[in-house]
Amino acid sequence: MKNRDYLWCALNLMLDDEEVLDQLCPTCRMHAVEDRCPVCGGLKSGGEGGQNAAFDEKRYEILSKGGRP
Repeated sequence: MKNRDYLWCALNLMLDDEEVLDQLCPTCRMHAVEDRCPVCGGLKSGGEGGQNAAFDEKRYEILSKGGRP
């Protein structure tokens, strides 16, 4: 496939999703577009912003300066 073929497929997938959403009532559509966890289905809080909870900022600073942890 050429790059334009991938783009065509991606665009049509987006349009298909939009068609499905257009069939929903406003309340159901609002629930369908909520940002949810792919594992448990719970609502993601807006404050996390995709942060890695296991990331160690202090260790990163030490390693980025060539030090040992």
